[in-house]
Amino acid sequence: MPTIDDEVVSEQNNQFENPFQPLSEAELAQKQELESIVSSAVWSAGRALRELRDKKLYRDTHQSFAVYCQETFGHSRQKSDYLIVAANIYENLKDSGCEVLPKSEFQVRPLGVLKKPPLQVEAWDKAVDICNGRVPKHQIVKQVVREMTREDADNPFELGEVVGIVAQDNPQLKGKNGCWGIVTALTITTCDLQTWDNELEAIEIEFLRELEYTEEDCQAIQKLHGRIERLQGAELEKTAKGVLRLLGKIDRPYLTPLEEEMLKLVENIYL
Repeated sequence: MPTIDDEVVSEQNNQFENPFQPLSEAELAQKQELESIVSSAVWSAGRALRELRDKKLYRDTHQSFAVYCQETFGHSRQKSDYLIVAANIYENLKDSGCEVLPKSEFQVRPLGVLKKPPLQVEAWDKAVDICNGRVPKHQIVKQVVREMTREDADNPFELGEVVGIVAQDNPQLKGKNGCWGIVTALTITTCDLQTWDNELEAIEIEFLRELEYTEEDCQAIQKLHGRIERLQGAELEKTAKGVLRLLGKIDRPYLTPLEEEMLKLVENIYL
């Protein structure tokens, strides 16, 4: 016959095995309503940014869309581009009659490699089927896209991912060996990259390596790029340029305390 102590241990084991707590019907309804508000805000932001960019409605205060995004919204041009692309994909899925729709930009980001709208719909539907009619996670969508493009080539990268550059003997990558790059556009076999100081177009995937950064890691590098980008228009001394060049080659998604202090010093002097 189990003792009280045995029952307490059993209850603790059950709590350890299942750390989640169920919601009441009212709480679940509230959760779904709030998630819907957040999701719609993401797509609305993408559509708004697209119009701001296309109509150049930033031109009364800023010379470039990149600086406008950084100073107005606190994020990089790349982040705005991701939201714009995601909004386009979302509208495509919705207009095509998809019953299950994405809830975040990150979930549809892998679909960016599929330039034809019907292929985006096909990939999304396959991912939804794999998840038994539920909204698929990022990795499921990414795997479906890989399978669909495998016959032509298998681009392992995706929009917004941070990759490492392996220059080898590619003259287009002179001075970029070891630098990180943010994927801003891609085809089956190439990627466009934003490095710390310029943009590179149509880089073959054989010159890139996966860094296996998480979404938070990629956001950290994007934020770093935004800080560096703000300094590019200043008349920097050679030493200051050297600091930025050093940060353009870090092989981790964070700055050491010394690197952070160095960057802050440059920002304090030139901004």
